[in-house]
Amino acid sequence: MLDEENAPAKVLAQETELRERVLAFLADHPPAQTPRDDFLAARFDAGLGYVHYPVGHGGLGLPRNAQPALEEELAKAGAPDIDVRLNVIGLGMAAPTIIACASEEQKSRWLRPLWTGAEVWCQLFSEPGAGSDLASLATRAVRDGDDWVVTGQKVWTSLAHHAKRGLLLARTDPDVPKHAGLTYFALDMHAPGVEVRPLRQLTGEAEFNEVFLSQVRVPDADRIGAVGDGWKVANATLMNERVAIGSSRAVAREEGAAGFAAAAWRQHPERRTQDLHQRLLKLWAQAEVSRLAAERLRQQLAAGQPGPEGSASKLIFALLNQELSGWEVDFAGTDGLRYDDWTMRRDASSDYARGPVFRYLRSRGNSIEGGTSEILRNIIAERVLRLPAEPRADKDIPWKDLPR
Repeated sequence: MLDEENAPAKVLAQETELRERVLAFLADHPPAQTPRDDFLAARFDAGLGYVHYPVGHGGLGLPRNAQPALEEELAKAGAPDIDVRLNVIGLGMAAPTIIACASEEQKSRWLRPLWTGAEVWCQLFSEPGAGSDLASLATRAVRDGDDWVVTGQKVWTSLAHHAKRGLLLARTDPDVPKHAGLTYFALDMHAPGVEVRPLRQLTGEAEFNEVFLSQVRVPDADRIGAVGDGWKVANATLMNERVAIGSSRAVAREEGAAGFAAAAWRQHPERRTQDLHQRLLKLWAQAEVSRLAAERLRQQLAAGQPGPEGSASKLIFALLNQELSGWEVDFAGTDGLRYDDWTMRRDASSDYARGPVFRYLRSRGNSIEGGTSEILRNIIAERVLRLPAEPRADKDIPWKDLPR
């Protein structure tokens, strides 16, 4: 009971100490006189990257909810910040996986350039024949001395055309059940044998890629986790991916899809109808509930690891985006039949301000990327609601003996 009573005072003292540390750092590295890259590198080395990162690896081992105090002091000083959008997979998925599963040597090699943005990361999981059933993937990694030789194909790989490294899941043992024969690597995307090809999507953009791996040599030193433990490591990545998509940061009211819809309603009173009004009120309320639920999830994350609740957040995010963008297209009337520009773009992130039709087309992918909505419903049913799992007839069959 005494610890609970002292908790607020402990948090306040922790925040005060953190602010003093930031001010001392700023005195030694004035933002106006320090080049941006040098400032960010020094900030990471001082443990002021993300405070929940481990000590010696960009953080102070503090709870995640201490980060706002750090950001507030840096913002007041006009300090440069990282652009999460340019390395969203690296920061949202690779870094948590490295922290949880990689060796100390690997953390030292990868976390600093990842956080500063010097090295962009991508995710090499899905394949043409292994999407929702990821464990059936066919990309092979064969041991050859101190290296692994990788051959296969990956698909729907965001940022592969910008990436220095990729989170690679490959099959290393075809003679055991499919979930047991996988191993996890950090792939050098510039290694010989790696070919990246753009995939043009419904919006005209090419955010995604297909990646061909032809006899690519991967050092065993770049393996994350034990041989055969790839599924365990991959699940750590996937849990963080769903949190990153569904609830990665604090969101203000009417930010995102709900904000675009509400702004359109206010700007065009001549288009209003009773039916559209009722639909918007319902969706706006759902968006607000989702925002508050995501905030609760972030507070839970401050004390531990992401759980299956992130799947629910990501599922609702996809549904709301699709319904709100559909409402926008209906509200636009005849303008909702027009699309402004189908030029192929290879940007790191999409410009959602382009218009309602773009948002409508782009939202179609929300229920596929980061885990399909069907798979997420299974996760929620089995791991959150504790409903009986579906029987899986193939769970004890070696991968090589499964029908394909």
